[in-house]
Amino acid sequence: MSTRIAAITRKRQPTLAQLRAFAAVAEELHFRDAAAAIGMSQPALSGAVSALEDVLGVTLLERTTRKVLLSPAGERLAPRAKAVLAEVSGLLEEADVVRAPFTGTLRLGVIPTVAPYLLPTVLRLAGERYPELDLQVHEEQTSSLLDGLTTGRLDLLLLAGPLGAQGVTELPVFDEDFVLVTPLGHPLGGREGIPRAALRELKLLLLDEGHCLRDQALDICREVGGGNRAPVTTTAAGLSTLVQLVAGGLGVTLLPRTAVAVETSRSDQLLTGYFAGPAPSRRIALAMRTGGARAEEYEALAQALREAVRALPVRTWYEGAETAG
Repeated sequence: MSTRIAAITRKRQPTLAQLRAFAAVAEELHFRDAAAAIGMSQPALSGAVSALEDVLGVTLLERTTRKVLLSPAGERLAPRAKAVLAEVSGLLEEADVVRAPFTGTLRLGVIPTVAPYLLPTVLRLAGERYPELDLQVHEEQTSSLLDGLTTGRLDLLLLAGPLGAQGVTELPVFDEDFVLVTPLGHPLGGREGIPRAALRELKLLLLDEGHCLRDQALDICREVGGGNRAPVTTTAAGLSTLVQLVAGGLGVTLLPRTAVAVETSRSDQLLTGYFAGPAPSRRIALAMRTGGARAEEYEALAQALREAVRALPVRTWYEGAETAG
């Protein structure tokens, strides 16, 4: 053993629980939210961070009565803590692969505008084809999912792309069109061949900030020259609420095709309209860490999922080539 390694081993070592607690607080900047994110009680999390500060001999957080801030030392050490956790996750992932493919735990992150409509297919596929796989599902917004993937908290993501995130490889699964959802009596309700330009004149209701579907809808509006529209004053946290706002006559919205059957069945005060081709659309993909130990498994899972969604109103992908579903 080298002198340097021997010196390190004689020192007190941080525990993974301490590092995980600090990384969570550094991400959330809120003890209650950080504790909820990693499934730890708030007193235990606070104690773990204090113990880590004691081990390292530095103050990591500046605690006030209103908020939590990272100290200068905390700013420098937070990325290191996340990197350590990611490496440990990679070690466990490698061990899973050594044992057998499609066994062990798979922590799947899914965005809210995909989860209710795709999870039945994903869960059925996992149960039928991979019975030894312990699939754990986490529904979060895109930014949180990407952070979870890069830090090792999550293994695989199912979300809308392209992401363009460094160190992340995307495996396209399918493309799906958006449809226009309107209240009864709306002139575009039930129509086909609607030009995208019609969006310029519509009061479009959107999801709250942070949802990628909100950003996609705004991108579509900008494409047709609607970038200077009036600010949206009514928003919703989920698609179910958004559709009910439409049913109440507050405006119109865009829904991905996979969500239409579920969401429009909740009210008889809605109509759907379909855009002229090429319709505005989004791409759903699996995302994994580039070079991850389970890359071959995830590629096989992506292929199996492409086959499983063929019955849905989507256009699936096969070996990188788009195929009508």
